[in-house]
This record gives sequence, structure tokens and C-alpha cells, in this order.
Amino acid sequence: MDLGKLSHLSLLLCPLLLSFHFKIAGASAHIYPSQPFHDVGNSLLLYGGSEGIFASSRSFIRFENITLWRKITDHRHSNGLVQAVIFEASDRNSIGGSAYGGQRSICCTPDLAKLQGCKQGEIIRIPSAHDPRWPILLRVRFKGKRLSAKMEDTEILIRKTGIYNLLFISCDPQLKGLQMTGKTVWKNPDGYLPGRMAPLMHFYIYMSLAYLLLSAVWFFQYLRFRMDILPLQHCITAVLVLGLLEMVFWYLDYANFNNTGMRPLALTTWVVTIGAFRKTVSRILILCVSMGFGVVKSTLGGLTSKVLLVGVTYFIASEMLDIAEHVGIIDDMSGRSKLFLVLPDAFLDAFLILWIFTSLSKTLEQLQLKRTSVKLEIYRKFSNALAVMVVASVAWIVYEVYFKATDPFNERWQTAWTITAFWDVIAFVLLCIICYLWTPSQNSQRYAYSGDVDEDNEEAQSLTVGRQDGDISLVKQEKNADSDREEDVEEDKRE
Repeated sequence: MDLGKLSHLSLLLCPLLLSFHFKIAGASAHIYPSQPFHDVGNSLLLYGGSEGIFASSRSFIRFENITLWRKITDHRHSNGLVQAVIFEASDRNSIGGSAYGGQRSICCTPDLAKLQGCKQGEIIRIPSAHDPRWPILLRVRFKGKRLSAKMEDTEILIRKTGIYNLLFISCDPQLKGLQMTGKTVWKNPDGYLPGRMAPLMHFYIYMSLAYLLLSAVWFFQYLRFRMDILPLQHCITAVLVLGLLEMVFWYLDYANFNNTGMRPLALTTWVVTIGAFRKTVSRILILCVSMGFGVVKSTLGGLTSKVLLVGVTYFIASEMLDIAEHVGIIDDMSGRSKLFLVLPDAFLDAFLILWIFTSLSKTLEQLQLKRTSVKLEIYRKFSNALAVMVVASVAWIVYEVYFKATDPFNERWQTAWTITAFWDVIAFVLLCIICYLWTPSQNSQRYAYSGDVDEDNEEAQSLTVGRQDGDISLVKQEKNADSDREEDVEEDKRE
């Protein structure tokens, strides 16, 4: 693990407090509960945090009650020095050096002392070209035989916008087993929310308003034609409610975080659970629509248990991934453990997309054979919209991979929020399309359970035929409906 990898680490979230009702984790208040130092090259190192901070007279990094603890009893050959270094990502090469082009060292070695004039036993620091006072070095030294050393409470003002990293480093090998307690507080001009997350708070305000507007239009139609509501439209209503709740709770989570510098684990867990449930129900809804549920067939038949099994599995995979990304300590997650959580979620998404388009193709074939032009037109529009969404999603995944691969030190942190926001936007757009295509109306039940003949011709005939012909037509429709149900049952058995 070198210095470059360290500066690429994301925001550190540590447990802060255990209360009677719920735990609270500090995010902008980075808590160090007896954190151990680790061997990194020729140094002992503790990662203190990384955040995007906007320049302002109100932006700072503050050290509070930082106390170091050592275990050694022989102090004769120990200088007892520990240094805290704060640097902006663009100054990452200002920490450390290499002799004769060899391996880069954080601490000054005898060879580097001769070449660069650094002081042996301390961090190699090269003044920044932008401001010679940076990177900032703070020192604390163990005195005599004391096993603890306390750093003076200090506040560092941030005058330049950037992604800032904090490392605690000791170049004294005699301090192996070193631990630290205390906290650092990181603050932006408008609150404690980290710079990479701050735009999301405003984004969720707009998304909440968008969901609220869509919900108002949908519920107006829903109540207006409540006697003709299809089971499919009940599912759409549930997704709308879940989406609105998710956006509102995300805003509340970020707003609380921004105002207090603390993030309740209970609230964040509740938000990601709603989000995972919303994503699961949305995908099952699209799958059921593709199978023709509520429009072409009244039930899913033997496929119901399979759909529910996939839904439960997806919910568990999505919940685990979201908890790992948003709740508790996420900064030190290894790439392998994160991949372990991402892969099941990605595999299930791919499986669902394949199943959706396969089912959609079969449904379109059925509608063409039955010559039901109204429903066929709706499903063609739905399939085209779904295809566009899938292509857009794949393109965005490619962009996301490129974005992260070309920005290993998070220097484009001010636009990183768009990676998360895109998925919420595309989910909302697809929901709008579904709401438009299957909006409640007086014809909902007729579209769901009409016969084999074309609805347009059926409607025209119903306006011209007499009472007797109408009775005969009604009998024919009932027979056709019965035959449709028999065909659906046989098809379900085959599937």
C-alpha cells in the first residue's frame, strides 16, 4: 500500500456513540476509537480521512483530543515523534521521495538526507508550488517514559478548493503497536456535509418535488377511475409511493448530516432499505408488465413463485450492497469485498433484463396473433422505451468505469455526484413512461380483458348494432374471454 493508494481512499465513517434507541456514526466528525497504526513502507501510518472541501473562511479541519498511545518500555533509542500531514490531492507528490529512482519512501532515509536535505527520522515534505506552507505538518512527541502524548487542539483553515487527505505518520520503528484516539472535524462553508456529497442534498430536493408532482397527477386519475383499476396499476402506485419516500428520506439523511456532522445509522439503514425495496418492486413490475400481467393475462400462473424468488434474492443482494456503500464504515472496504457484493447485484440485473426482453417478445407475438391493436401499440411503445433505457444504462456504465479509471485520486470530486444521480433520474423517467402508458382510465378493464377481435372494430360495432345483436356479441365476448383464459393457462404450463 503506497501513498498514492492512500490518497485514493474515500470518506472514513466510524462509530461515534451508542444511544438507547440507535447508534450515531460520525462522518465529517472522523472518530478514532483506539485506531492502530499500520506498517506502510518505512513508516507507521494511520489514515485520517479524505474529503472535498470548498475554499472559505468558514472551511476548516479541526483536531480535537488527539491522543497517542505507545506500548514500548525501552525509550532510549526512540525519538517518540508522530506527525500529522494534511495535503491537497494535487500535492500528493510533495510527500515522500526516492533515492536514485528507487522505491518511494515516506520517511527520510540516510541516502535521501544526503540527496534532498531532509531530516532523518521525519517525513519528507516538499513545499507546494501553490503555497509553500502546504502540505501542513503537525508534530506531537512522547516525553520521557510516558506512554501517551496529546496533540494540541488545532484548526487548519482551508483557503483552496480541493480534495484533502489526512495522514498520521511515525518514522520511529520503536513505536510499533502505536494507537490513537480522538477526532477530527471537517467543515465546508455551508455545513458538515462532505463536498462530494453536498450536491446530492439539493438533487434530492428536486427529485422529491418531481415524484410529488407525478404522484399528484397519478392519484388524481387513480381516484377518478378507482372502480376500473387494474392490479398492474396498484403495483405502479406502490412504486410511486416508495420512490417518493426514498427521495424524501435521502434528503432528510443528508440535511441532518450537513447540520450536525453526524449520521444516524438507523436513518441511513432505513433509507437504503426503502431504496432496495423500491428497486426490487420496480424490476418485478417491469417483468410482470413484460409478461402481460394485468393486460394480456389475469395471473402469472406457475411463474408467480419464480418471480417472487427472484425478487427476494434481488432485494437481499441490493440491500447488502447499499448498506456496505452507505451505512457504517465504508472507507476501508477492500476492492475484493466490494466486488463480492457488486457481482451478485450485477448478475441479477443482467438476468432480469434478459428475462424481461424474452417475455416482452412473447407478449408482442401473442398480441399480434390476437390482433389487439390498442394493447399492441402500448406494448410497442413500452418495448421501445425500455430498449432506450437499457442502451442509456450500458453507455453510462461505460462512462462510469472510464470516470473512475481516469481519476484515481478523486480530483473530479465536484462532478462525482452525477454518477449516483443518473440512476435515480433514469428510474424516474422509466416510471413516468409506465405511468403514461397505463394511466387509470374508464377503458382500463376493457383493455385488460377484451376479446380476440380488434378493439377499434369492436367499439365501432358496439355503436351500430341493435339490442339483440348486442346480446349475441356479449355472449361471444364471454366465450372469447374463456378461451383466452384457457390459452393463458396452457401457456403458463408450457413456460
